[in-house]
Amino acid sequence: MKTAEDPFARFARIFERATALGIEHPNAVHLATVDAAGRPAVRVVLLKGFDERGFVFYTNFESAKGDALAARPYAELNFYWRELGRQIRVAGPVSRVANEEADAYFATRARLSQLGAWASRQSRPLPSHARLLAEVARTEGRFLGRDVPRPPFWGGYRLAAERFEFWRVKPFRLHDRTEYTKSGDGWQVRNLYP
Repeated sequence: MKTAEDPFARFARIFERATALGIEHPNAVHLATVDAAGRPAVRVVLLKGFDERGFVFYTNFESAKGDALAARPYAELNFYWRELGRQIRVAGPVSRVANEEADAYFATRARLSQLGAWASRQSRPLPSHARLLAEVARTEGRFLGRDVPRPPFWGGYRLAAERFEFWRVKPFRLHDRTEYTKSGDGWQVRNLYP
């Protein structure tokens, strides 16, 4: 293994290409978690930011993913852009973002999305869609004429990357795969068989 270039810079270049192509939701990413009983779950979330500290997404802390991350605060992200023939996996420990950061992001959301965050009991049984709409209307009345604050049960998580895997499609399934593993202040890199 050898010391490698910064994988965040490599990720940023590919992410910018996906965004420039006009792909709908280029920030859509599969999030894999494991719950307290060891059962895996995968779902799509939207990446809302990234830098050397990690990859940020937002959700209800009381959701199934919130419960899983409370029990086992480690996850993996999987980005796939078919149009680019690229896939990137990122794994590492997950922690909540600071309240100030979550407040700042929440303030940028559309008002109905803010109301929905309050009204939704995410991942719990819903008797009918009409019930959800009634909860949203009740929440609108609660915050009528004023800004909607971030609910205390809603916020962000940051996955601090310990491992990246970059995959690029090649003919005859002889794909390129490169793994970056955190090593001290740097990264070790190695190629993997497809």
